[in-house]
Parts: sequence; C-alpha cells; structure tokens
Amino acid sequence: MLLKNLETYNWRNINGIAVWNPDLNLIYGENGQGKTNWLEAIYLLATTKSFRTQRLQEGVKYDNHTAFVRGTVSRNQNIHRELQVTLQGAVKTLTVNGKRETTAAYLGQLHAYAFTANELDTIRGTPEARRKFLDRGVASLHQSYVHTLADYNRVVKQKNRLLQEKFTDPNDISKIKQQIEIWNFQLVKLGTEIHHARVEYVEKLNEKLRRDLFGAETYAIRYVSSLGGKGDLADYERLFATRLEVRLQAEMQAGYSLIGTHRDDLEITFDNRSLRIYGSSGQHRSALILLDLAAIDVYYEWHQEYPLFVMDDVDAELDARRLSLLLQQLEGRTQTFITTSDEDLRHRFTGRATAYKIVAGCIEL
Repeated sequence: MLLKNLETYNWRNINGIAVWNPDLNLIYGENGQGKTNWLEAIYLLATTKSFRTQRLQEGVKYDNHTAFVRGTVSRNQNIHRELQVTLQGAVKTLTVNGKRETTAAYLGQLHAYAFTANELDTIRGTPEARRKFLDRGVASLHQSYVHTLADYNRVVKQKNRLLQEKFTDPNDISKIKQQIEIWNFQLVKLGTEIHHARVEYVEKLNEKLRRDLFGAETYAIRYVSSLGGKGDLADYERLFATRLEVRLQAEMQAGYSLIGTHRDDLEITFDNRSLRIYGSSGQHRSALILLDLAAIDVYYEWHQEYPLFVMDDVDAELDARRLSLLLQQLEGRTQTFITTSDEDLRHRFTGRATAYKIVAGCIEL
C-alpha cells in the first residue's frame, strides 16, 4: 500500500501537490511553517479524521467554506484509486475514484498508523483512548466491525435516554424495564461480537509484540473486561446477559449503563508494573511504538501489504537511539512520513529519505 501523491486545497495553511517516496519521507522546516499540517492531511485522507482535533471544520483555512485532500493510492502494484475527503462547513464527503462512498467502505482503501503527542493517550490516557486504539485495529481487519461498533454505541445512547427518565408510577417503571430489556438484548448480541473481536486482536498483537526492542524492560498487554471476576468470560454472552439482569436496578438508579464493552480497558505493563502509573515518558513512547509496530505486522499478516506510518515532531518525541531502531524496523516495509525541525536529522538521513522543505505551507524540494 502506497500513497503516491497528495493534493490539498484550503486545508490549514497548505495548498499544492506532493509526490511521495515509497519508503521514507522527511518533512522538515522551521516551526510554524505547516509541517504537521501536511502530515495531518495524509492522516485525514487515510482515516477521515484528524489527530489534532475532533472538529474537522477547524482545519479549513480561515475565511473559507470548502477544503479537500485528494490522493492516489497504489495497492498490490496494479490497483490505483483516487481518494478524496471534502469538507463543506460541517459536512464531510468521501469519494473513491469520484464515486461517493460510506465511511465503512472508504476506510478499507488506505490505512495509516500515527505516532503523535496526542496518540500517547493510548498509553497514559483514559480507557476510552485504549479502546479506540483497539477498535481502529479491529476495523482495519474487519470492515463490518465499523457497523457493529456504531450500532452498539447507538444502543447504549438509546438505553441511557430511557435510564435517565424519572418515573414514580409502578406501571410506568414496569414499561421502562420492558423497553430496557429490549435494548439489553441488542447490547448482548453486539457486545459479544465486540468482546470477541477485541480479545482476538489483542492476542494477535501479543504474538507480534517486540517486547524488549528498546532495552531491558519487557512490555506486555492484556485485554481487561469489565466483567472480569463476575463469572465465566469464556461464555461471555451468557455472563453479559446475566449481569445486565442483576444490575438493572442499579442502572436505573445511576441513570446510565453500567455494564458492557464500553467500560473495558487494555492493560499495558512493563516488567509486570502498570506502565500508565509507573512508566517514564520515554517508556510511554517506547510502548506506543511497540504497539504500532505490532499493529503494522498484524495488518500485514492479514492483508499481505503494509499500511502507512506517520510520526510528528520526531526529534521532540524520540531520542536518536529509539528513532534509529524504529526506522530499522520500518525500512523497506512501510511507507513512512516524519516531520522534524532539526537540520542535523535531515542531513543524517540524506540518501535514505526524500526530504520536503516546508515554507509557509508550500513544499520546496
């Protein structure tokens, strides 16, 4: 999988076309010139999202209504597709070869993993950030998972609306319980699919995890179900249904759903200690890289092609040793995009990378 070129229009401060190297691309320049904006545009084309903001309209150049990023993707050497993400106000349109596509269909066209300051939330942030990491990985293998996850989240929202209703009449309470049981039936079906898919993905990651790539520490991961210790996880569907029945009254009192895969987590440890609690900033970065490398290997094993890898502000995020080890792992396998403001770093990779100097948002080769 290769991104051959990228064209942008009114995205942040950048406009223009870039033709990319199939191996290592080094985007450099002084701070504030737009290096990260180019990297963000690549990520947007691949994922339809930004790694900097949840509101994509914030990326549209000031005083403009429309922006787009467009790129040509090559897959298996002989398949070429033109992808485009267009933003018009709050409306996002996705097209493949000029034909409008759903998000689920579009996301199967180009895949990218990102190492950025925000992505470190996977390690040190909330369980939600780690669930998102897992869900992106599962979706990269199974397109239908996007629908399963969306349906599950919709059911949780609908159930929460019911749980927030305040009734005192016994008849009304009985009706509410009956309606909640209908939503619970769907939660069990969808949640069981999500649970099994995440567990299977974590097992695949564990098989590929280079636990001691960066030094003496040994890293490990484990999927943590919120139903752990409540019964037999091997029979997750029955356990989930039982716990929903047991906790129905508690959920009605709380006013929101207490049971389900939306409360699960990924445990990441080094030397049998919690990385989030006891790990240093350097160890957090090492762990995220190890997870990304494992995810890249899982993706390749499934699709027989490599995804893209993007890394922002590499000289600030990684020391020279870690960067060298990372690029050794990626070289000749994954098309890689990194940004830097370090001139010495650019000179160090002369001959190994194509360098793109960014000045006021424009590329100067």
